[in-house]
Amino acid sequence: MKARRAFDIHIFNLANGNHDYHFEVSGSFFELFENEMFSTGKLTADVSLQKSESMIQMTFNVEGTIELTCDRSLDLFDQPISFENTMIYKFGEEEKELSEDVMIILNNTQTINIADLLFEFIGLQVPMKKLHPRFQEEEEEEDDDDQEEGVMVYSSTVDDSKTEEQQEEDVDPRWAALKKLKNKK
Repeated sequence: MKARRAFDIHIFNLANGNHDYHFEVSGSFFELFENEMFSTGKLTADVSLQKSESMIQMTFNVEGTIELTCDRSLDLFDQPISFENTMIYKFGEEEKELSEDVMIILNNTQTINIADLLFEFIGLQVPMKKLHPRFQEEEEEEDDDDQEEGVMVYSSTVDDSKTEEQQEEDVDPRWAALKKLKNKK
């Protein structure tokens, strides 16, 4: 519980304007969450908070590394992480999530805990294919080889330069008979 409180931002008596916060994201932070994908890391999170009468905008700048398990060799390795995300909190009568980056919070909210939000942001940075750096070079070479083989693309073009009469002449004779029947009506 104490580790979670370290990520509280007290907003109740916070003056309108810009405020900066710095958080260390390491072992005790990751212990708060049960996650099989990653369970340790060392990151810094700089949060720039801009408060106004009706809303709070937080910009998260996070840099560091998380420890991942390689999908190919099961070796542990440090994956560099660097990202910027924004979250907007609007004041209202009931709490609800409007979108993935906009939340409504109660007018009398005293603190915002950003631990869950940080964990979610970090989780979104984990690559789908987790490869140890020694395999990433091989993977890039394989991707280059696939591109060299080439891809055949089929396309059809319409020659708009032909007149309507020339286009009618190019029509299959079977369709021409049907066209005559249509024109008789």
